[in-house]
Amino acid sequence: MLSKLNWFSVAAGNRVEYKLSSEVRDAGFCIHPEEIASIVRGHDNKILNNIGGVEAIARKLSVSVDGGVSEESVNSRQQIYGFNRYTEKPSRSFLMFVWDALQDLTLIILIVCAVVSIGVGIATEGWPKGTYDGVGIVLSIFLVVTVTAVSDYKQSLQFRDLDKEKKKIFIQVTRDGKRQKISIYDIVVGDVVHLSTGDQVPADGIYISGCFLLIDESSFSGESEPVNVNEENPFLLSGTKVQDGQGKMLVTTVGMRTEWGKLMETINEGGEDETPLQVKLNGVATIIGKIGLAFAILTFLVLTIRFVFEKAHNGEIASWSTDDAMKLLDFFAVAVTIIVVAVPEGLPLAVTLSLAFAMKKLMNEKALVRHLSACETMGSASCICTDKTGTLTTNRMVVTKTWICERAMQIKGNESAEELKTCTPEEVQNILLQAIFQNTSAEVVKDKDGKDTILGTPTESALLEFGCILGADFDAYARLKEYKILKIEPFNSVRKKMSVLVGLPDGRVRAFCKGASEIILKMCDKIIDCNGEVVDLPEEQANNVFRIINDFASEALRTLCLAFKDINEMHGESNIPDSGYTLIALVGIKDPVRPGVKEAVQTCIAAGITVRMVTGDNIHTAKAIAKECGILTEGGVVIDGPRFGDLSSEEMNDIIPRIQVLFSSQNL
Repeated sequence: MLSKLNWFSVAAGNRVEYKLSSEVRDAGFCIHPEEIASIVRGHDNKILNNIGGVEAIARKLSVSVDGGVSEESVNSRQQIYGFNRYTEKPSRSFLMFVWDALQDLTLIILIVCAVVSIGVGIATEGWPKGTYDGVGIVLSIFLVVTVTAVSDYKQSLQFRDLDKEKKKIFIQVTRDGKRQKISIYDIVVGDVVHLSTGDQVPADGIYISGCFLLIDESSFSGESEPVNVNEENPFLLSGTKVQDGQGKMLVTTVGMRTEWGKLMETINEGGEDETPLQVKLNGVATIIGKIGLAFAILTFLVLTIRFVFEKAHNGEIASWSTDDAMKLLDFFAVAVTIIVVAVPEGLPLAVTLSLAFAMKKLMNEKALVRHLSACETMGSASCICTDKTGTLTTNRMVVTKTWICERAMQIKGNESAEELKTCTPEEVQNILLQAIFQNTSAEVVKDKDGKDTILGTPTESALLEFGCILGADFDAYARLKEYKILKIEPFNSVRKKMSVLVGLPDGRVRAFCKGASEIILKMCDKIIDCNGEVVDLPEEQANNVFRIINDFASEALRTLCLAFKDINEMHGESNIPDSGYTLIALVGIKDPVRPGVKEAVQTCIAAGITVRMVTGDNIHTAKAIAKECGILTEGGVVIDGPRFGDLSSEEMNDIIPRIQVLFSSQNL
């Protein structure tokens, strides 16, 4: 498409000017694809500010930073600015896998032996008797190469399909004024993308708004320190990860024009390393080959010298006949036979068949194997460390229990919600809805069928779904969204809480906070009692709430506390407080264990493999899930991440064999 955009450049200092074709202007765009790509690629704040910032870029791209692109313009944007796809290398053909299989050292030795055996055999024993040994070796080589090539070729096809599935990443964008979820491949220049912790940046772009947005650019720079993206440093690169915070970006470059696309062009696929067993076999083949060759040469020399001495003894050393030449050829045939017998032609076939069988069994268990070495190394595995959320559990969160106004209640659909609304004062319900709907990174949107759809993380979605049940309909949520958000502190694994400062319609300021129960509880000095009144939270009552939290956690529930605090300031700039909150409610979120997990754990234990669970949850939730999965057994050690990290090497060596659950752990 670049050929359709006739452009030229003239030097204007360091600035390059681009001329737009009539096609670009007719489509309503006022900036050249290479111009906008160069701004982001060069992190050129000066040029961006001269143009007028992200708002001016958005105008040149005929897009609103609030409403996003229109669906009608998607095709024209793809035609002019390109598709968000990267050029992939063509897949390897079957013959390439055959050639790779023939590179095995043992097979090379066998091929040489087969050729020599056939040549000598025909010369000494004639056709076809002299070819039997050599053809047998060739047949073994053919079987080994066929099995290996077919196995590897099937793997490559399956992994190609798996890579396609892995690349089906969905991202949230605003289009036609509505927030929606689309494939990363459908991103176009001008899209307004919503980013939150853990997301992959889908294309190069410019920061619009957000808070505490930290980007991991180690894939480009190699630096482990995250980059703070804000108005002063507004450039985002495709392929990087959101480490913390949330924000919105304007997509400026997609596909092969992005920095990631340029990098992909320079990367060549490296060759696969040999498996550990192949390395050992090659060593054995080399030793056997050397020993066999040494004995073959020695045998040939001994037979030849003996033959020469016999001729000399008989006085025939000066006369040589055809029979003498055939005897020397027989001696050479004996030497070749020694080499052929020394190299075990059945060994590569046996190894290849066993590895292929192991790989097939793993594939039947839904475990794809990219390298054959995995079949070998997995056989010697003695320990499996597994995450909890999304691995042992389904990662489908649902609020199943709540404690509010000093009363615990099971939540099982709309009936339980109606009972909760009946038993809870209306004013407390309103505060609870505000705490849920205002302090969230998720969103409720209408799909094409007019149904409510929740976009967000599983935990946020569970809370929002609970709030929607209490709020009866989407309109209640929409009314609450009229409150003005003044400041946000998004959730991360260090703070383990999310806070927001909200401007109320009457001009007051209110802070909401939610997160790990033990952390939020320490921030509270008041609580809503059974009458719906705000009262002091003495230490004895706080201990009682802590016991309730432990009871929830012992039922394998992830617990979150919701709290609020009214601030005596009007709509001005203010920091979010870290204390003095009023506890509104405690909610228990259930993440069910995946079907078959307990049986899989028992199979591992029966095979002598220790299964350990590593999670960021508190001790009670971690122990409950571990017991439900069969991981935590009698005598097993449960330890928290920080305490484990403080142990000495000797203490670690002593306790590691007995550890079954590592809770409150953090990523390094």
